[in-house]
Amino acid sequence: MSSSSSSSSSLHEIILTSSPEGPISAYNPSSGATLAHFSGSRSPRQGLAFAGKTFIVASHISPTTASGSIHLYNWWSSTPLHNLPLPEPVAPVISTPDGLYLFTGGVSGSIYVISLPSGDILRSFSAHKKPVTCLEISIDGSLLISGGDDGRIVTVPIFQLVDHHTSGDNNPNDLMLQKFIAHNGSVTAIVSCMGSFNSLIVSSSTDCTCKLWRLDGTHLHNLTFPCAIMGVTLDPTETEFYAAGSDGLIYRGSLKFESKKHIIQDNELATLVQKHQGMVVSVAMVNEGKNLVSASEDGSVYIWEVESGEVIFVLGNEMGSISEMLVASGIGESKGCGIEGGKGRNNEKGGGVFEIYGEELLRRSMKESVDLEEVLKVAAKNRSKAIDMLESAIAMYEKLLELILKEAMRGSTITNLKNKDEI
Repeated sequence: MSSSSSSSSSLHEIILTSSPEGPISAYNPSSGATLAHFSGSRSPRQGLAFAGKTFIVASHISPTTASGSIHLYNWWSSTPLHNLPLPEPVAPVISTPDGLYLFTGGVSGSIYVISLPSGDILRSFSAHKKPVTCLEISIDGSLLISGGDDGRIVTVPIFQLVDHHTSGDNNPNDLMLQKFIAHNGSVTAIVSCMGSFNSLIVSSSTDCTCKLWRLDGTHLHNLTFPCAIMGVTLDPTETEFYAAGSDGLIYRGSLKFESKKHIIQDNELATLVQKHQGMVVSVAMVNEGKNLVSASEDGSVYIWEVESGEVIFVLGNEMGSISEMLVASGIGESKGCGIEGGKGRNNEKGGGVFEIYGEELLRRSMKESVDLEEVLKVAAKNRSKAIDMLESAIAMYEKLLELILKEAMRGSTITNLKNKDEI
């Protein structure tokens, strides 16, 4: 089943990377150890997610037929447990926190609502004029937010999408809460944050900008970069952001609250020193914001120390290209409550601890196997001992029976002799 601080928080996190040409790989961010590989999926960008505490979800595009499907894995199997066919190739995927519903975006611009684990498509609707490129769930869990190649951002109430009593033939415009043009290029990522009083989102794009929005579509700020930005993450305090550059650099900026507004400060924009050799496809925070993880399409994963801005560990170069990376930090304590995390900084929304991840799960499974083996050995020994005791008891009873028979025969002989004497 290869870093950062050894604090207890990092011990409950896991890094997952997907590839358009190789396996999904799981890593321990604390030790850098490779925990597992999951084979059989060819996943595009944004095509990786967690669904509840059970499933890893991967978009899959067949290399032979170019057809689209969703693969579901669990931590006990390296191959897909379920293959959920879809009418078209899909890329971005995201799940509700309880893992009961999955949303995925197609190349036609349609969004599909899927019930898990059955794979039933509850509804589909046209959200964008071009392929759906990214999906996010608002920080309060009420809205599905999508971005597309058309530069638009769309918000839809989740209760309308998963309500079985609502017709699946609704006019798409009746479902959408907001729909607005956000960028001049493809929307590459959307991150939900709380802000001061209103829920906010940060979007990034191939148009070389990151923008800050209210969920009602109000544009608050714009920040321009020298390259396309492929992903964004925020630190736990939501005062700093990190942007994944297509030029291989990580850009760092500040978010400040001023007059009850979230402001991106241009003058604090900087780059981290070390550079990936390829486009950075994803960034995420780990270890309570003490470390940053970045993944590049060249197959490398860097773990940075935020305070110094230096790379302290390098993973990868064994799976080829990386299409997506995400971090899981928590599994809900109650049954059915899913991972409160996933893409980018969603992993900091809180709730539960990811108590059994690859390495610990393997250790527990091995321990259980050893314990079971010991039980079986003890049972076998006890069985053998019981058989020996039974055989010993039977032998003892046979001897006792012989003695009883001898005594009976001896008593019978004496009685016969006495009878003869009396006669």
